[in-house]
Amino acid sequence: MGTGAEEEKEAEKMEGLRERLGARGGHMTRQRTAVYGYLRGAGRHPTAEEVYNGVKRDLPRISLATVYKNLESLVECGLAAKVAGGGAARYESRTDHHYHTRCLVCGEMTDVEPGETLAGLVSGPHGFRVERLQVELLGRCDGCPG
Repeated sequence: MGTGAEEEKEAEKMEGLRERLGARGGHMTRQRTAVYGYLRGAGRHPTAEEVYNGVKRDLPRISLATVYKNLESLVECGLAAKVAGGGAARYESRTDHHYHTRCLVCGEMTDVEPGETLAGLVSGPHGFRVERLQVELLGRCDGCPG
């Protein structure tokens, strides 16, 4: 069981989710709560299918389509991020600015804290202002041969 501070922080996150969904005409449903909860507790970057398999233990009647719709809704609300590249899209509850590594063998992704802001070092074509830069470092994790 979490501490009082952790429980309060979690309650604030859920209230923020309700507010953001409401602002976009969405509702807080059991399915959406379960998808968001799974994503927040995953500690990695699961695919929609992995989220589906994790959530259906508690909600056996949930469909993969419902999981996709809820993940996209969370992304639209700014409470989740979609990470593309290297096969199926992956999702995460971390939405702050950071980079990723991805193993070319097993596909496992990890977060990398940004050092210097690379977006400030990159200039786009005339009249284009770079606001965000996505960086993915590709290689092999310690557990994979090579």
